[in-house]
Amino acid sequence: MSVSRFWRKIPQRYNLVGTKCTTCGRHFFPPRSLCPDCRRSGNIVDHQFTGEGSIVTYTVIRSASDQFEHTTPYALAVVELDEGPRLTTQVACPIEDIAIGMRVKSVFRRIAADGESGTIHYGTKFVPVE
Repeated sequence: MSVSRFWRKIPQRYNLVGTKCTTCGRHFFPPRSLCPDCRRSGNIVDHQFTGEGSIVTYTVIRSASDQFEHTTPYALAVVELDEGPRLTTQVACPIEDIAIGMRVKSVFRRIAADGESGTIHYGTKFVPVE
């Protein structure tokens, strides 16, 4: 199996697929196989998130590793999805436009590359909801 095919087969990497406990209604990202509240009585199923949420907090990265220095400055934020889980992600917009509480949605974007002619890594970033 090729490396790119391996990564495409991980649904939460590209599709914001997590899990949901149908017993208590709690959502999880990344996926969990056991609900920490319901334990063995919980019923865990796959869940496709809507990809929309709000910024809880953020920071601006001005000095990054070699792999990301071409994108500086950029913002990393903790986004709370509408279903409840929080995740750390990059927000793709001018840094002066970012604010706590801002509505965002997920998009599929280039994350990094392994050198000038290496593998390009894609994943989920967030952009403001218009």
